Amino acid sequence: MTQHRIGIDLGGTKIEAVAVDHLGAVCVRQRIATPIGNYRATIEAITALARVIERRIGETASIGIGIPGTISPITGLVKNANSTWLIGRPLQRDLEAVLGRPIRLANDANCFVLSEATDGAAMGMETVFGVILGTGVGGGIALAGRVLRGANSITGEWGHNPLRWPASGEIPGPACYCGRSGCVETFLSGPALAADHRRHGGQSLSAVEIADFAVRGDAECGATLARYMDRLARGLASVINLIDPDAIVLGGGLSRISALYEGIPRLWGQYIFSDQVVTQLLPPVHGDSSGVRGAAWLWRPEEEA
Repeated sequence: MTQHRIGIDLGGTKIEAVAVDHLGAVCVRQRIATPIGNYRATIEAITALARVIERRIGETASIGIGIPGTISPITGLVKNANSTWLIGRPLQRDLEAVLGRPIRLANDANCFVLSEATDGAAMGMETVFGVILGTGVGGGIALAGRVLRGANSITGEWGHNPLRWPASGEIPGPACYCGRSGCVETFLSGPALAADHRRHGGQSLSAVEIADFAVRGDAECGATLARYMDRLARGLASVINLIDPDAIVLGGGLSRISALYEGIPRLWGQYIFSDQVVTQLLPPVHGDSSGVRGAAWLWRPEEEA
């Protein structure tokens, strides 16, 4: 049995690879820029990273990869990827052909929730919903430490449902790359938060800048953050009404907004079909590394590649 597992996180701007030992300790880490828009270069970059990691650990290891989309169980092709140059491509088959072994691919949000449910913020909890709030919005569900994939490989994809209990001005909502309008992603991603601020007459600021200025007392930024928090509360309330998780763990760049962890639970109760809500809203233990760690955990320590 090999001593390490390799995890690779294929992100929109960077590709990160780690080797973890059987206890989850990261032994090696490498990051490179994502070759945006170039499928063949993406294959080459992932392959090169895997080989560099294996040279450093001195053995051939299992490889799990988190991707910003999913693999269709019918065609084997990538679908639902906001890195659109991957859509319709046989990514898993192409990587297995180059690397000469089976690999496992999963949605990056599934990898995130697997990491946080295995040895992170929600360790030991039965039902965990993991949320990615970044360039896009994703979600994944872990049950008893295992990712739920679903018959169509779309479990947890709350980002492409409509935002519930819409307020005035939220219908039909912004256009989404999926072809619809008003998706949760168009309201709750980082770019969506920045765009909402501009629509209401604010300056061109990043999501993190808006949150920072809101904390400092800026009225316009405070109003934008308040709208965002109410929308996030509505979005997460619909998830709680459906799967009733023990915990929701936030990931992605917007998970660093500390106001969310106190503010959202104060808001979501009005939308949840229960007299009390004990679901915990938690920041990630592993931060930006949770996705890549979860990719490594796609192969359990007792398994061989």
